[in-house]
Amino acid sequence: MEEKVNRREFFHNILGATACLAAPKFLFSTEEKKKILKVTVCELNNDRGNFSHEWKQLANHVKNEQSDLVLLPELIFSPWFAWKRQYDPKVWQAAVKSHEEWKNRLKELAPAIVLGSGAVNIGNKRFNEAFLWESASGYKAAHNKYYVPDLRGFWEASWYHRGNGDFTPVQSSKALIGFVICTEMWFFQHSRDYGQKGVHIIAHPRATGRATAEKWLAAGRAAAIVSGAFTMSSIRVNPGKDGPNLGGTGWIVGPNGEVLGQTSKEQPFLTKKIDLGIAERAKKSYPRSVIG
Repeated sequence: MEEKVNRREFFHNILGATACLAAPKFLFSTEEKKKILKVTVCELNNDRGNFSHEWKQLANHVKNEQSDLVLLPELIFSPWFAWKRQYDPKVWQAAVKSHEEWKNRLKELAPAIVLGSGAVNIGNKRFNEAFLWESASGYKAAHNKYYVPDLRGFWEASWYHRGNGDFTPVQSSKALIGFVICTEMWFFQHSRDYGQKGVHIIAHPRATGRATAEKWLAAGRAAAIVSGAFTMSSIRVNPGKDGPNLGGTGWIVGPNGEVLGQTSKEQPFLTKKIDLGIAERAKKSYPRSVIG
């Protein structure tokens, strides 16, 4: 056993995370195998007709890849309503209704864990709610978006309320997960706090301008480095003329900021193996190890 562990450490420390994951299975103990997940990010269309078609393609991809975890884009179960400045209660209620209906279709991605965000009403307030879904336990609310922009194309504060600022990680059956919804990625104190709490994955569902794609990837890399966690981002795309030019790429980034893969127009779904043990060990190294 000790020899196998040492060999595995060699692959990781000398050749890097990619080589470690490509190593033969006999190098891994039973417990170590449990820490390797296949995770999927995606880019999905804002247009409802295209979205329905892409959803079926995503379900097929997840099945074929045998994904353990899938991240969906921000508020993906309705068109991007926040490109209009004026709040419309009928449009909002339609978004809430659609989110409720799509909850029942998350099982189409089973047995994968599904992460994302949706429009919800809680009492007399409206929220952008991050969620975690598993086939065994169902839907779990995880976090309400706290940092809410209000600018051209993204009039979100005009449409829903900010959350209470609770960034408590959520435990799934396979990993400890933290959420930062879109703009929240820029507030890196939460990523560092997630790292100190032992989070394996920071999930980043988003809807952002196509022209800012590189900026968002830079943020994802920085969040991974300060937390020692994997960061994953899925993106809503809107190539049409109706609404903002949403797009960019989805991505998976390793705990030291290494880009493990990105989606593209030609490859809108991306699945990679990640080793949660790498995230656990990263917490003990610089800059995560600095007391502050």
